[in-house]
Amino acid sequence: MNVELIDIGANLTHESFSGDRADVIARAVASGVTRQIVTGADLVSSRQAAELAQADHSRLWSTAGVHPHHAAGFDANAREALFELLGHPRVVAVGECGLDYFRNFSPPAAQRSAFIAQLELAVHTSKPVFLHQRDAHADFKDILDDFRGRLAGGVAHCFTGDILQLEDYLDLGLCIGITGWVCDERRGAHLKDVVPRIPANRLMVETDAPYLLPRDLKPRPNSRRNEPMYLPHVARVIAGLRGESCESLAASTTRNAVAFFGLPAAGVL
Repeated sequence: MNVELIDIGANLTHESFSGDRADVIARAVASGVTRQIVTGADLVSSRQAAELAQADHSRLWSTAGVHPHHAAGFDANAREALFELLGHPRVVAVGECGLDYFRNFSPPAAQRSAFIAQLELAVHTSKPVFLHQRDAHADFKDILDDFRGRLAGGVAHCFTGDILQLEDYLDLGLCIGITGWVCDERRGAHLKDVVPRIPANRLMVETDAPYLLPRDLKPRPNSRRNEPMYLPHVARVIAGLRGESCESLAASTTRNAVAFFGLPAAGVL
């Protein structure tokens, strides 16, 4: 693959990267993944992500948000802390935020409240949203519908839904992030029919590293830890499902990520 890829969702603040983060980034660059958006999932990781982005102006940007798992702790102080973080020039999106009724680590009512508060921050700061949804489609859609036309943009991170959910998200104006879930023959088989239906100008690619190691990697890595260097593999699978070349997919998804997150053009720092 001769053109760059941008990983729009890498959890580089995860403790599994603490011993070799620089090597992980170097391996990603060597594989063609020249830029990454580091995900913030709570206030601590959002601050850490911003610090990583500040330290690497050519490769990293970040998001700042509170994942629904942590929504029970979202209060006025958290909102103010997020607002401050979102003023950082390297922080390019609000999130990871949304709803997760699959695990319900936070009560659904608290999740909805935190989600709405972060969408309001996105409107106020004119930054797009990096969205999470699992087993909460109806409420997720209804809340986003209330913000229709007010958001600077949104991407459904790690989309694993069906065609009807895809149509709902496209109607809401969202972009779609596809991960190595598409490489999972157990859980991702339905995406073979969904991925080709994503408009080229709405598709972005991500690893969600260190999670979601593609199951079809050959040879199988010794470690179960996913890394951004595996994004080209995910992109090749997606391109195959869409009947397009890897180069075409890489070029369009990179163009979409640059526009969505307001990144500089390739080669411009």
